[in-house]
Amino acid sequence: MRSWYGRGKSLQKAVTACCLVAFILFGYDQGVFSNIVTNENWIKQFNYPNDSEEGIIVSCYNLGCLLGLNFFVGEHLDRRKTMWLAMAVVIVGAILQTTAFTVPHLVIGRIATGAGTGIKTSTKCAKGRFDAASSLQKSFSPLWESSLHTGSISACLIPTVPLLGVYSSRFRSFFAVFVIVLVFGLPESPRWLMNHGREREAVDVLCAVYDLEEHDDFIVKEHRAIQSALELDNFSSKKSVWKIFRNDEIKTGQRVLLAWGMQLMNQVGGINMIIYYIPTVLQDNVRLTGKLPSILGGCIEVMFMIGSLLPAFMLDRMGRRRTMMIGSFGLGVCMLMIAALLSQVNEPHGKEYASASVAFFFLYMLIHGMSINSVPWVYVPEILPLEARTKGTAIGVSSNWLWNFTIVMITPVIINRIQWKAYLIFMVTNFIFIPVVYFFYPETGNLRLEDVDLILSRGGDPVKQARLLAAEIKVNGRIESDDNLDEKEIEAVVVEHA
Repeated sequence: MRSWYGRGKSLQKAVTACCLVAFILFGYDQGVFSNIVTNENWIKQFNYPNDSEEGIIVSCYNLGCLLGLNFFVGEHLDRRKTMWLAMAVVIVGAILQTTAFTVPHLVIGRIATGAGTGIKTSTKCAKGRFDAASSLQKSFSPLWESSLHTGSISACLIPTVPLLGVYSSRFRSFFAVFVIVLVFGLPESPRWLMNHGREREAVDVLCAVYDLEEHDDFIVKEHRAIQSALELDNFSSKKSVWKIFRNDEIKTGQRVLLAWGMQLMNQVGGINMIIYYIPTVLQDNVRLTGKLPSILGGCIEVMFMIGSLLPAFMLDRMGRRRTMMIGSFGLGVCMLMIAALLSQVNEPHGKEYASASVAFFFLYMLIHGMSINSVPWVYVPEILPLEARTKGTAIGVSSNWLWNFTIVMITPVIINRIQWKAYLIFMVTNFIFIPVVYFFYPETGNLRLEDVDLILSRGGDPVKQARLLAAEIKVNGRIESDDNLDEKEIEAVVVEHA
């Protein structure tokens, strides 16, 4: 087994660093165009694109991400080669964008960069998780979120630095090269090795990552867990993708639809208007000038990063449903207040009203980081049955990129043509999410996979079944025969101990 970073903690830190830099690059790619589209030289170079053209130029990156999802190369190439491929595609896309003098040339570069990101985002997570013990997974989650937002913040602030601003579009190549160099010294994923019949190497990697001997109980358990997961994945992969849409006994089709809808909610509440266009929004709608839109844009991104730390430690206690509903309500109120304040921009004291709206952009990002940003990525694998988890998660991720692309494409048009009314659209979508989650999405927090299967297989209202089961567990403790209890029996238990 080859590694430049030794064993145990030093090797774990190296893989973590690789993943963090890849996440920074992801965040940077998302935010870097927010300042470029407001640059006069760029606007002149591309013959003053209108709002529709601007939306297509910026959003085609997300289309590339969707096309680049790691469906085809992930199991043929090993994880290290796949990461090198992803970084190479990102660098080619960056070069194409930097050298572009026409819109088609630029669009091809954006799609290429997005394709590299699609491959990268579906590989780096797998690469990062194989060497983190399950007890450490929650502690790493805040690092992933923080690094993602560090990239977005950097994309907003670097253009405001005189010596660095002219190179802002080229920083992604620096991050990509750094990842390429780091990956050279990392071992291969044990999961990939075991899936390709290289058991001995896989065990060696596990021993190196945890700095334990192969006969240690922990290594034996990890080895067995990977074997079990691979057996299930291989069994599931032989099934037709259409079978996961069937409403079988455990309502697989319904659960896949819930996963798809949850990722939709992650995207259509207005977040991409801010991540991709915050300097433009502050310049065109709030009417700020100079470098202030970029500086405030970076500060607003900081609120997103701060908000995303809370769910890493409190989400199980807060619950998925409650977090989504409270978050959606808060985001809807923020969009309502932004629309109300910006509607007064042409009235006396309009500048003061517009400036006040900035506070709600800050609050919006904080609330989104605390709620809608985090819940879908946890809820999707929890709601899906084990046999449909891989394909179902992929469908959920495709929903994320598809709606990401859609919102980013239409945003320049709506903020330019209908101004403050654009925020009312996202106010409505956020408020709609509240009854949708309340009536259709059962709570999955602190439940076993078998519990989720149970509440869907009983029939009736899964939301009510989940509530009753959770109440029963809380009152009576977990019992192994709960699949034999019907709804009336559960209600009797709850009433008796109320």
